[in-house]
Amino acid sequence: MSSNKRLVAYFSMEIALENAMPTYSGGLGVLAGDTIRAAADIRLPMVAVSLLYRGGYFTQRLAEDGTQSEEPAEWRVEDFLKEESPRITLSIENRRVELRCWRYDVRGVRGFEVPVYFLDADLPANEEKDRNLTGKLYGGDAYYRLCQEVILGIGGVRMLRALGHNELTRYHMNEGHAALLAMELLGEEAEKQGRTSIRGEDIEKVRNKCVFTTHTPVPAGHDSFPMEFLTRVFPDQNGFLDLTDASSADLLKRVLKAEQAFPDLRQAARAGASLNMTYLALNLSTYVNGVAKQHGETSRQMFPGAKIEAITNGVHAGTWASAPFQQLFDRYIPSWREDNYSLRTALALPPEEVWSAHLLAKNALLDVVRQKTGMSMDLETFTIGFARRATGYKRADLILSDLGRLRQIAKTAGKFQIVFAGKAHPNDGGGKDIIRKIFKAKKALRKAVPVVFLDDYNLDVGGKITSGVDLWLNTPQFPLEASGTSGMKAALNGVPSLSVLDGWWVEGHIEGVTGWSVGEKREATVESAPSGNGEEADSLYFKLENMILPMFYKERARYLEVMQHAISINGSFFNTQRMIQQYATEAYLY
Repeated sequence: MSSNKRLVAYFSMEIALENAMPTYSGGLGVLAGDTIRAAADIRLPMVAVSLLYRGGYFTQRLAEDGTQSEEPAEWRVEDFLKEESPRITLSIENRRVELRCWRYDVRGVRGFEVPVYFLDADLPANEEKDRNLTGKLYGGDAYYRLCQEVILGIGGVRMLRALGHNELTRYHMNEGHAALLAMELLGEEAEKQGRTSIRGEDIEKVRNKCVFTTHTPVPAGHDSFPMEFLTRVFPDQNGFLDLTDASSADLLKRVLKAEQAFPDLRQAARAGASLNMTYLALNLSTYVNGVAKQHGETSRQMFPGAKIEAITNGVHAGTWASAPFQQLFDRYIPSWREDNYSLRTALALPPEEVWSAHLLAKNALLDVVRQKTGMSMDLETFTIGFARRATGYKRADLILSDLGRLRQIAKTAGKFQIVFAGKAHPNDGGGKDIIRKIFKAKKALRKAVPVVFLDDYNLDVGGKITSGVDLWLNTPQFPLEASGTSGMKAALNGVPSLSVLDGWWVEGHIEGVTGWSVGEKREATVESAPSGNGEEADSLYFKLENMILPMFYKERARYLEVMQHAISINGSFFNTQRMIQQYATEAYLY
């Protein structure tokens, strides 16, 4: 296959590829990076598109009381990426904006490469405000964000054409940020017919090319922009849709969720209509999916009438298995990198070697703890890990609800220590308060329950924690977890989860076999009341005191069985190799 003969174009606002390249802010970018690695591993002819953020996200600094401050993350683009020669242009407010791109090749286990193109507006030919559009991920106001999405969707398609990717059959929108690529494809179809306005036949052709993954189970989490923003960005596109055509008129009503028909886009703007990017993607995609079975059901309730499937997320096994476990798997399951499902045979691994690999990973984590905090944690003490973005619904502080109870559990059931990490968004005051609360609890618990919070959470720190703790804790407020992947990374390293039954854990949980649940299973609906803290904190404490700690300290062989089941059942399935194969058979190649 020639280097430019690619079938799938994968668009994501953020993609995490290397720790020193701060081109992502969190889980969406990490998932995108893992997806691309899996595509390279199975030799799927894919190309990926994102934006280049020179400012990156931020370096996290924490004061003695846990107050977070942020510093720009500096990096040299030229050290990681190769500039490509093509230049393309697009129009924003009738200004000519020029774009270039930078390439990163992701190489799979068999040597196949997937190119990733990062779009860059920081060129001398552009006005300063346009040069800054690819300066910072999620920086600025809603209008700035819309302009970024114009660059990603419209600029991304044009750049692919300039690079020679003209045989693409599928365009995968990873969340609604990339939805405007469908508008560019519509324009291409109309131009082929010598028209400037979109008609029904164009819509059907584009719909058959597009795939959309939605990640957000909360209506407020879906990008929506006033039509006034759209007519401001595209002042010459008032007649883009031929609204005398029934299909085009129906499309506009659907994406605006409007009861009335509008004669043109300016009239829609004057009426105060808003464009929801998720509705745009839903109505211009032939395949739509949520990121876990439960999330698929929630999404169908959020968007009645939409056909939404479910492909549960995964993680890239070769990336997230720690070095000691990679070496263990290489010895006993040599095909595991090419065939992640072969990890199901992990039940046959020698338990003593599983434990030895775990202790090596745990020691690597405790080295990071010493380096970052100066605190020496005990290798033999049961260690709990929690590392996620610091925000309210993820509830990093749930385990700290009753410090007296924690002291008593440590005294009677067995000693334990807790490792936290996670950044709060600079504008998330509640998330920053949670970090301060953890620091306050750390001081109050002192030596009874040692607690550390590792600053500057990133790919490297995250990998050390997911592989180095004895138990993975995840306590999102039900039903707000779409999928979650941190527990999947832990499972690859034989670390069982203690988690709320939300997101992926509903599928991965077998009580006492792959881990333990916090609370009981609930049915998720759009109207589901968020779960409360009291009963779930009690459940967490009860299982820690009466099941988990006694098993770890008094029945180590049984605990090792749980560890091996975590690898065998969850590690072998909840990986991006299985996930991308499902995309290929269900969405890309049918």
